[in-house]
Amino acid sequence: MRFAILSFPGSNCEYDLLHAITDVMGETGELVSYKGGSLNEFDAVLIPGGFSYGDYLRGGAIARFSPIITELIKFARTGKPIVGICNGFQILTEAGLLPGTLLTNKTAKFICKPVKLQVQNNQTMFTSEYQFGEEIELPIAHGEGNYFCDATTLKELEENNQIAFKYAENPNGSVDDIAGIVSKSGNVLGMMPHPERAVEELLGSTDGIRLFKSMIENVMSRGIVYD
Repeated sequence: MRFAILSFPGSNCEYDLLHAITDVMGETGELVSYKGGSLNEFDAVLIPGGFSYGDYLRGGAIARFSPIITELIKFARTGKPIVGICNGFQILTEAGLLPGTLLTNKTAKFICKPVKLQVQNNQTMFTSEYQFGEEIELPIAHGEGNYFCDATTLKELEENNQIAFKYAENPNGSVDDIAGIVSKSGNVLGMMPHPERAVEELLGSTDGIRLFKSMIENVMSRGIVYD
């Protein structure tokens, strides 16, 4: 299975993702520049964390206008999986591929620590290897991770079962304790915690492995892998 890992000026987690995909999961990963190019030959796209374009306006707001985003939107329409992690989640909301936005943490401080999450939906292509309601641990590292949406959007997220993960102890003020959501179509996931930093015992947790395993097994079972 071929993963494209997008890289923007200021991204700093692309090599963590590349290590998780190639060295830990044994799949094929390739860095793809923000400058553009086709994503047609990939089976999944990962958008890493970091500080795209320095986040000088707000997280992901400038990255949204990069040439590769046009290709990303086309890729999303194919139904193949996209995951945006941390700054990648911010880029997905700015690009309109996920609802809501990410605000400054309620403490106005950068937070970097492991957090407990609860799996709210294990029926997605990203979470099928988890148990419903299971508590897992993943690290966070962000200053703008406070997920916000209006009441109408929150109701739609709940009714469509789009909330994938919630914080056990909300660290940043996110509405309804939300840590990760999927698109209405189900093939786009945005989350602030970093699963790629929890794939080896050396890192303190292996709870992130099952997210990538879920993607791989769902894509393989659907027969849309490109050789």
